[in-house]
Amino acid sequence: MKFFLVFIGLIVILPLAAQEDSSLDWDISSVFSTPPPEASPLGETREERPPLLLLKQPGFTLNGSFEFISGAFPGWKEAPWFWDDEYTRETEKMGFSWGPAAWMRIKFDLDTQISEFLRVRSSLLITFPGSTIDLAEFFFDYNMFHKIFLKGGRFEQRWGISPNFAFSNLIARIPHEDVTGDPFIMRADIPVGIGGFQLLALTRTNLLQGNEIDRRDVAYGGKFNLALPVVDIDIGTFYQETMPLRGFLSIKTTLGKTEWYNEWVGVMDTNNLNNPNDVSGAFNVGFFRDFFENRLGVNGEVFFNTERNALWLRRETTVTDSVAFPFNEGLNLALNLLYRFRGKGSVRFFVQTLYAPEEQSAQVTPGFRISPWQHLELYFAVSMALGNKEGYYYQNPADPQNWGRPFTFTMLFTLKGSVKMGSNL
Repeated sequence: MKFFLVFIGLIVILPLAAQEDSSLDWDISSVFSTPPPEASPLGETREERPPLLLLKQPGFTLNGSFEFISGAFPGWKEAPWFWDDEYTRETEKMGFSWGPAAWMRIKFDLDTQISEFLRVRSSLLITFPGSTIDLAEFFFDYNMFHKIFLKGGRFEQRWGISPNFAFSNLIARIPHEDVTGDPFIMRADIPVGIGGFQLLALTRTNLLQGNEIDRRDVAYGGKFNLALPVVDIDIGTFYQETMPLRGFLSIKTTLGKTEWYNEWVGVMDTNNLNNPNDVSGAFNVGFFRDFFENRLGVNGEVFFNTERNALWLRRETTVTDSVAFPFNEGLNLALNLLYRFRGKGSVRFFVQTLYAPEEQSAQVTPGFRISPWQHLELYFAVSMALGNKEGYYYQNPADPQNWGRPFTFTMLFTLKGSVKMGSNL
């Protein structure tokens, strides 16, 4: 109860105490993630960029990148505070695993503007050890007379706002744990003012292996964006035959110097419309705020969920494989802090706290990132599941190796660089 009251107090007091203006530009999960989408000169990411800005003269850009990662992921299947004399005498029962790893990734990105109307992009990823070769990304952009913008292939697509609970990112929902892999998407954007409609269809069938698409494996969705001077609104729906019908509403606005967001999801089982118990949903309220001349970033969120047995797929990252996670029912809280030190090294300290009060369960992840020299980055983080051993976060820990360990360290050494060349025809 004391933890709950302190958490609520921080959410209420911190936005009112801030003095500087900026937006939170980070995501705790980026410690274990691939780099963010390439940014445009205007500051938007590639996915946020207005379609007309994608129009270029015919030509190509070739980007080659190299990344060497070495590190270790030591951890225990039993958190140290639950150890007793038996565990200290018998190491095997502690479930300790070291998880050392070293691998190298070489990626070639070819971005070709064939004409004013057609653009094609492909990414070839080579990973060692194993010498695996994969088409990490490939898609086309087709502009139909500046009225409809088509995009098809394998690329990153996300709905929703929350950096803590992906419940409004309906595209990431899956019917069961066996469904993995990045989706193949066909998307159409129809601008209306500075907002517009977006329609899409996707499948997670492994088309690269020649697997045939079944009707039940195809999902459909659409959303409408209303971008007003004081508020940005998204409303949409998503459906797959093997899952319930879901709809969402997300609202984002800036009040004073704080960016607030509010999201809602409604869920209905279309196979049993007469049963009111098959109608459920979830909602959240959260904020982003920077303090002390943008050095301290704060994100807080309250999330309440009544949907049962819901799964979402966390994408594969540089360090982790894709994995299915369940949503916790009831009340959930999140508080993220990030401090950016000025000067050499781009030092960042962070703490992510997730709390499920009804489960008496929490997950706390402190850590830091530093770049002491050019091309070199060092990461360190500790992920701890606290509270009830039967609680949500102890049973679904944030183990970067997906080994189900509630107490883990992440220690990474990364050496990376890239070179780009291009030509206009």
